[in-house]
Amino acid sequence: MKIALLGAGGKMGVRLATNLKGSRYEVAHVEIGEAGRARLRETLGVDCVDMDAALAGAGAVILAVPDTAIQAVASTVVPKLDPGTLVMALDAAAPFAGHFPERADVTYFVSHPCHPPIFNDETEMAAKRDYFGGVAAKQAIVSALMQGPEEHYAVGEEIARTIYGPILRSHRVTVEQMALLEPGLSETVCATLLVVMKEAMDEVVSRGVDPVAARDFLLGHLNILGAVVMGEVQGAFSDACNKAIANGKPRLMRDDWRGVFDPQEITESIRAIT
Repeated sequence: MKIALLGAGGKMGVRLATNLKGSRYEVAHVEIGEAGRARLRETLGVDCVDMDAALAGAGAVILAVPDTAIQAVASTVVPKLDPGTLVMALDAAAPFAGHFPERADVTYFVSHPCHPPIFNDETEMAAKRDYFGGVAAKQAIVSALMQGPEEHYAVGEEIARTIYGPILRSHRVTVEQMALLEPGLSETVCATLLVVMKEAMDEVVSRGVDPVAARDFLLGHLNILGAVVMGEVQGAFSDACNKAIANGKPRLMRDDWRGVFDPQEITESIRAIT
């Protein structure tokens, strides 16, 4: 299968182009920026082609472009595709927001990496230091067939396994569920709370704690507390810890915090992103 990789010279595009090189796919790289074109030549030894040449005969098109550009790119590209072409987005935001043009005879597929998990069995240093994934560490992925024949799910998933590999697990979800996972779970909740943790660490440093001691203390506790909360180990918090949680949660969290997952809030968050 021929794949047209749009945005091939960007940060994500180069990651995908690296994993596609040497695969069973024929890849046509498209990149409008000269810096991105140079990056592809220097890192992978590949040259870019123009858009029409890339789309001609392509069985799949990967949109490795920013969320804010998806609508404009898709509206230009999709009308030019052959019937049955698979269009892959790397994030649910733009598809969820309705930024794909209506065309019933093409397939819309969305896939996103979970990134290597904190708790894993990696032993090689390259894998242990691969925090993003797609290089050496195994990661799970989530994928959704937004529209198109059922048999195209396997086609899209195989491409996703190639561009995000090595793969730990592959999960099938809907686009709506993927939007709950991101931005809802991973960014609105997880990223926000992690930023607060870093700010809390900075606060205790400002109150006189050695910064290295504070960092060691926080990251070590993240490891064991996370293992207990997520069921990675058999264990329970101490009575003192449970009391601290009971006191701290209403101090830190609004009673209605779960509302961030309500459809209207997810929609508004994605509107802002896109």
